[in-house]
Amino acid sequence: MTAGRVIALDVGDVRIGVAVSDVTRTIAQPLEVYRRVGYGPDSRYVLALCERFETRDVLLGLPLNMDGTRGAQAQKAMAFGQVLEGAGLTVLYMDERMTTVTAERTLIDGGVRREDRKRYVDKLAATVILEQWLSSEHHKA
Repeated sequence: MTAGRVIALDVGDVRIGVAVSDVTRTIAQPLEVYRRVGYGPDSRYVLALCERFETRDVLLGLPLNMDGTRGAQAQKAMAFGQVLEGAGLTVLYMDERMTTVTAERTLIDGGVRREDRKRYVDKLAATVILEQWLSSEHHKA
């Protein structure tokens, strides 16, 4: 893996929140929320995103249980990751515990109405996942 953009995904059963880094892997920004259809269309959507942003690196949030073990949701995320790897992408994982809570809190603190939060929370959660990963990568350097 080299420098360049990273696409971050907060994969849920119904929606996928999407965020993208800048080419220097310093800044994360929310991009959009994708409504899931099935593995085939979903993976084609991610491939198209990767082409658009000229990257093969995808970061998936891994929803671990609070004790750090992998439950059903983590298994689903990893299964989607395997589909993406099969399509030729490099898939990375980041512990996403509490990211949705952090995203919700940010929206509440920003005065976003309850009805509107659902439209933003998934892409903001993906942004939090990406920010945490970017910070951890800088510590490894």
